[in-house]
Amino acid sequence: MNTTKNIVFKRKSPITKTIFGIFIFAVGFISVLAGGFYGFIVCGVSIFFLYKDGSEIDLEIQKYRTFIEVLGFRFGKWDDLPEIEYVSVFSTTESVAVRALSAEAIVKNDIIVLNLFYNGNHRIKAYSTTDKEDAFKIAKQIADILKIDILDATEAESKWI
Repeated sequence: MNTTKNIVFKRKSPITKTIFGIFIFAVGFISVLAGGFYGFIVCGVSIFFLYKDGSEIDLEIQKYRTFIEVLGFRFGKWDDLPEIEYVSVFSTTESVAVRALSAEAIVKNDIIVLNLFYNGNHRIKAYSTTDKEDAFKIAKQIADILKIDILDATEAESKWI
């Protein structure tokens, strides 16, 4: 059985934001090649459109972190993973605000979230997906490695697995 020792959750960026960031970076890079100092500033501005945030849990070394990822490089401070009591799998709705000039729209998506609970009600968001089967697969791997129980809160009646 292939067990995951490193769990990464990255918030998805809208494709238009990514394309806009790549375009701005390209304009800045071309400006730098042409000898313009301001191209560095434009490239720096593009990072605001290209970064992703998320969390990472390394089960092998028992550490976790929240991070910002820019161009494939992750930045964040590792903390010790506390004594996890159980992993919870539940359904929720994620809202994302999409803005363009003076217009704004709220896009809602149904997602499945895995939280690791410790010290009663403290939690660490471990993973998020739209696929229920994938969520339970990851939850089982975490539960097997940490020797903890799984709480299925995807239905109206929660149950222990």
